Order: sequence, then C-alpha cells, then structure tokens
Amino acid sequence: ECPSGVVNEETFKEIYSQFFPQGDSTTYAHFLFNAFDTDHNGSVSFEDFIMGLSILLRGTVQEKLNWAFNLYDINKDGYITKEEMLDIMKAIYDMMGKCTYPVLKEDAPRQHVETFFQKMDKNKDGVVTIDEFIESCQKDENIMRSMQLFENVI
Repeated sequence: ECPSGVVNEETFKEIYSQFFPQGDSTTYAHFLFNAFDTDHNGSVSFEDFIMGLSILLRGTVQEKLNWAFNLYDINKDGYITKEEMLDIMKAIYDMMGKCTYPVLKEDAPRQHVETFFQKMDKNKDGVVTIDEFIESCQKDENIMRSMQLFENVI
C-alpha cells in the first residue's frame, strides 16, 4: 500500500478501515496515526510504524503504558481529560459499529469514561497524569494480562 515507505493520514485511514468494515474507524485511525507520527510531520514512515509496533509487541510494561498514555493524551499536554477520553471512547465505539452484541447503549462511552476516571484519577483533580495512569494500570490485573497478550507472538 505504501511503496515509498511513508504513509499520510488519509492513506493510513483507508488502510485501517479495511480492518473494521462494520464501523467507522476514521476518528480512531486519526488518533492512532498521531500516536505513530512521533515527530508530528504529518506522515508515518516505515521506521515510525515499526518502532511503535516494537513497543506494543516487545516493549516493557512501562514503555507500553507510556505509548498508550500518549495515544489517549490527544493534545499532548501531559494530561488525559474526560473530554479526551470521551473522544477516544466514542471513536472506539464508532469503529466497532452498531452491530455489536449485546447492543450498546447510547451513553456507554460516557459510562466507560466515568469508570476510567474513578479508577485512574487518584487525587480527583479531573485529569489523569502519566504517573496516575501507570500506577493504576499496574495495579489492574486485567490491564496487565492484556499487555502480555502479544509477548509470545512471532
């Protein structure tokens, strides 16, 4: 798809949409593109992509959590706000499509955000810092188990 070794955002979205034909992956692909575009030049090189995959597949727990935090911190200010997390959750629900079972309620993304903040926002200041995020994730068995899913692949 990218013989030059570089992909722009529109092409990235087109490729990504093939994995989620039942939904609209455009917004989530945008957030993902920005996480892979580490130098923020509007393109993802093969090297950028492989470095991101390397972290996700072979990185330490700390590296994986830092990468995930960067994905959720949409404006890159060092905090995850409820608005940012809601944008991410809506994008994930849109990507999964309306044909899920059981059918998702309209307020499911907002409920997910509230649960996230109850768990992560330790000092209750309305934002989640990288330290709060990492500490909370490391204490959560389900999150830790999911981080190990790809460790035995390839």
